[in-house]
This record gives sequence, structure tokens and C-alpha cells, in this order.
Amino acid sequence: MTTRTLHLLCSAAPPVFDIAHVIEDAQTRGWDVCLGLTPTAAHWLSESLDGLAALTGHPVRWQYKFPGQPDVWPAADALLFAPATFNSMNSWALGLTNNLVIGLAAEATGKRMPVVAMPCTNTALAAHPQFEVSLNTLRNAGVELLHGEAGYSPDPADPDAPLHFPWPAALNALDVRTRTSPQA
Repeated sequence: MTTRTLHLLCSAAPPVFDIAHVIEDAQTRGWDVCLGLTPTAAHWLSESLDGLAALTGHPVRWQYKFPGQPDVWPAADALLFAPATFNSMNSWALGLTNNLVIGLAAEATGKRMPVVAMPCTNTALAAHPQFEVSLNTLRNAGVELLHGEAGYSPDPADPDAPLHFPWPAALNALDVRTRTSPQA
């Protein structure tokens, strides 16, 4: 099996605590995984960052590199952004690349690389009018969104953790997308 490189990007939402299992699942599917986190997600996982780097074989990134520094990750064949919070989805759709994860997602979208995203938000935030505008913007840019029946359905407002987060659906969609993509 040919190894493909996946840039796995995560926002600070409770499903990020399952990321080691997701990485292992992606690796069994033939992906070389590079993990990128929003600054808050990196803070949440701070005690696990060394272990996650060992698991992936690549540094876990959450900050932009300095100009002129070489990239420490191989180029991506595909990108999976999950969990993607309300803030991350809106920032990405608006092109507000104030952190590494949003910058990588925006570049991947502009390069027309296979991109799959699964938003993770509650029903109150999902009802905000900007959220649907952002989802439509990203869909129109070629991003496959796993939202609602196709992926993650928002849970009631204010739970400590989502009642469910269908990680296997995200990886399955990525596999399908890369098998049918002209770049894969």
C-alpha cells in the first residue's frame, strides 16, 4: 500500500481528546499523519504532545514557522479538519488565518486539494446565521463537509462533551474523496 500524507487539523472541542485513536486508525488506512492543533487544542493536549509526535513520527504543530525555516512536515495529499469548532469554521470561511490550522486549511482549499471537514458545535451556535453562510462558502470552495445527517449533528447547547462524534465517518469520507480525486 502506498503511503499518503494527511494533514489532520483539530480545534479545541472535546473529541480532540480521542485524537491518538484517530491517528492510529488513519495509519492503518495507509496515511502518514501530521497533526496540527489550534493553540487552545495544543494547550488541552499539552501533556500528550510528545506522545502524539512519537505516534505520528512528525512534530505536532500549532504555531506558524519563522520565515525561511524549512517545513518539518511533508506536503499533504489530503487534509482532514475535525473537530472544527464554530470559531474555526467561520474563520476559515472568512479567510482569517490568525492561527496555523486555519492557515493550512485555507491554503489546502485554495490548492483544490482533497479536504474533508467535520464541524463540532452545539445547536445554539449552529443556529447562528453566520454558521450556515460559512458552511456554504466552504462547500462552494470544494470542501466536503460532514455536517448533519452526513456526519456530525449538533448536540444541545452547553454539554461538557458531544454525545457522539463520528470519527470513522470522517476517515471513510476522506478515503472515498482521495480515491476519486484526480490528485490522489
